[in-house]
Amino acid sequence: MVFAVRHTDVMLKLLGTPHQSDLVTSALRLAQALLDEGAAVQVWACGDATALTCAAFGDSKPVNVAERTVDHPSTGTVIRELLTAYPDRLDWYVCRFCCAERGRSEQISEVVKRPPSQFWQHVRATDKVVAMGVC
Repeated sequence: MVFAVRHTDVMLKLLGTPHQSDLVTSALRLAQALLDEGAAVQVWACGDATALTCAAFGDSKPVNVAERTVDHPSTGTVIRELLTAYPDRLDWYVCRFCCAERGRSEQISEVVKRPPSQFWQHVRATDKVVAMGVC
């Protein structure tokens, strides 16, 4: 079966450890802003950025002892909500090799795992690529 990558205006390539910097909030804010302006966006998460959509983290972050009654969504939940809000203009992909290598093969159902050898198809299917994180 041939997988067809949908054309997008922008591809965000996320690399590196999500908790070391503002990578996650910057990427999510940029994606939201592009979508709000009508752009079609695809995200390719590679390396430790595959943790963003790891199913094992659940729907909520661990309870904050300072605010026990407040539910804080996990990054997977935030990304799922974005994908649900923009089903025709947002696609989220994760590198299958990076997921397996880091023990994160179980991803949220809205995310598509792709082999790294097919990354070039995603680059060819977009007008602009923005690499975010450590290269």
